[in-house]
This record gives sequence, structure tokens and C-alpha cells, in this order.
Amino acid sequence: MVLIELLLGQIAVLGLLLFLCLIVVLVILWSFAIVTQQTSLVLSLPNNETVPAVIVFGDSIVDTGNNNFLNTIFKCNFQPYGKDFGGGNQPTGRFSNGIIPSDIIAAKFGVKKILPPYLDPKLQPQDLLTGVSFASGGSGYDPLTSKSASVLSLTDQLNKFREYRSKIEKIVGENRTATIVSKGIYILCTGSNDIANTYSFSPIRRPHFDIPAYTDLMTSQATNFLQELYGLGARRIGVIGLPALGCVPSQRTIKGGLLRNCSDSENQATMLFNTKLSSQIDALNQKFSEARLVYLDIYNPLLKMILNPAKYGFEVANKGCCGTGNFEAGILCNSLTPHICSNTKNYIFWDSFHPTQEAYNVLCSLVLDNKINDFF
Repeated sequence: MVLIELLLGQIAVLGLLLFLCLIVVLVILWSFAIVTQQTSLVLSLPNNETVPAVIVFGDSIVDTGNNNFLNTIFKCNFQPYGKDFGGGNQPTGRFSNGIIPSDIIAAKFGVKKILPPYLDPKLQPQDLLTGVSFASGGSGYDPLTSKSASVLSLTDQLNKFREYRSKIEKIVGENRTATIVSKGIYILCTGSNDIANTYSFSPIRRPHFDIPAYTDLMTSQATNFLQELYGLGARRIGVIGLPALGCVPSQRTIKGGLLRNCSDSENQATMLFNTKLSSQIDALNQKFSEARLVYLDIYNPLLKMILNPAKYGFEVANKGCCGTGNFEAGILCNSLTPHICSNTKNYIFWDSFHPTQEAYNVLCSLVLDNKINDFF
């Protein structure tokens, strides 16, 4: 009888130990999930290639905080932006609840997990050597777009890049700088503000341009930028096309009628521009033998996510997480906004114009992963 009691006691102790071990394992897995939700898997690069730096140009989709240091209303360095960044509630100037494509792409190429904004006065030499974002929320291909928003135009961003080259040359010398510049990965992502804001609402462009002519203007500006960037030493350049702009929550509200359907006119405009942009990229690759210009289609992957959110792990696709989700973005999504969704993982959009960190992670994989070899 005593022996049985001893055995039962040992079994109970063993069961308790196993239970405690299970709890520890679950805590570790939960902690790992929290960490990895903000990071991306490093992709396998061909021929043992390494990428020294990731350098980004564009608008709010890839602005990691440059607008914090500009005199513009196009800012988001306040809560609830940054709701899920780092340890939580850390507004950094990224137009989302967490990390954005600049960070995700830098991580995918094995460079670093967070891509800093170039204008941050706290930048360290190592930050510069491994790349920065020059992007500025509210900018576009059309110079009028950036001027109207008081943000960095693509010309401004290119001038900052020239300044950046001089800075890293002072740190590591001319030869190492040439390697960083030629072997770095460059990303250009802009154009949505041109169609959604400048063309749709500015009294300056619409009287003089129909959509075919305006998308010609945008394409010409894009081509000029890419040629200048190539002339400054860039070789591996990814150019992200325009998304299905008519299905973004704010555009549904403005142009989608009472039912807030996708706006066909805006989707047609973005498809027209994307076709022209892709053709120009092909032409530039023919013109510059050393160039590795890669067109990155975001239109179709995002549209598929919006039309079938459940397939990609989401529930809500027609409104943002912030407020009503129908029109709030930038300064309209702030600490006084009465409702913020409790679970951003269910939403494709954070505010009425910008996706969530979770959607960006899915989208970047769909857009980039099968294009990696094209950069080399």
C-alpha cells in the first residue's frame, strides 16, 4: 500500500513537471511569435550573393520617418500609429501600426530588420553604411504632388542620396563606397498620391491632362529618376508599381458610391500607368547593360488579398482599423480617434490608405519573393 502511494506521488510530481515544461515551451513559442511577427525570413540569394545596403525612395508606403523632420502636416509620429511597433505604442513616423515594406525588404535581403529614415539626426555611421530610406509621405512622381504637400520630391530625395554618398565616402573611402552603391538594393515606390490627390483634386492638372496624358507625365518622371539613379551608380533597382488604388478604403468612400465599391476609374488609371512603367523598365534594361531593373507588381497581389481576405488570414478588407476606417489617415487618425480595432491581424488596412504590418508582411512576400533572382 505504501509502495502504491509512493508511485502515485511520483507520478503526480512527474505530471506536474511535464505540465510546467509544457507551460515553458508555450511561453517560449508565444515570445517567438511576438518577435517574429515584426520580422521577415531572410531569402536565399543566388550564387552566394550578399547585399551591403538597402536604399529606398518614394512615399508614405516606404517612409520610415523622414516627414518627422519636415514642416508638413503629412506626419504620423503620434499614437495610435506604431501601436504594434517594437514593444508596442511606439509611433516612429511609419504610416502603419508597425513595420512597413522598407523594413521588411531590408530584412528579406539579410541587411537589417529596421531601415532608418535618412533625416534622423541620431543616425550612426553603421546605419548609413547598410542603407536608409529617403522616402517622404505625400510625395509622388509629379513634382506638383510633393510641392503641394511640402514634402521631399523625388529630386529632393535624389539630392539627399548624393549627400549620403559623400558621407559614406568619408567613412569608408571611395572604393568601398563604390561597392556599397553598386551592389546595394534600391527600391522605388510612389505614384499613388499623384492619381488619388493631385489629379483627382488639384485644379491645375485635370484641365490640361486626361488620364492617358497624366500617366505619360508620371512615366516620364519615373524614367528620368531611374536614369539619374543609374548615373549615380545604382544597378539593382526594384520599382514597385501602383496598387489597386480604387479598392483602398479612402477611395471607396470618395468614389465608390453608397455601397463603397471599388472605384473602376482609379483602378483603370493605375493599370494604365503600370503598363507604361513596366514597358519603360524593359527599355531601360535594354539601354543599360549593367542594370538590373525589376518591375514589382503590387496591383494584382493586393487586389487578390482584398477580394479574398480569408485566403490570406484576414477578415476585413474594405475599411481600416483606425476609427470608422472609411476616411481616417494621417492627422485624422490620432489619439482622440474614438475607436481602434482590437486585433490588427484581422485587417488588411491600418488606416483608410495604408495597410497593416500584418498585410505588408504577406504582400511583400507575394510581390518580392519570386523576383529575387532578377536583381542579380
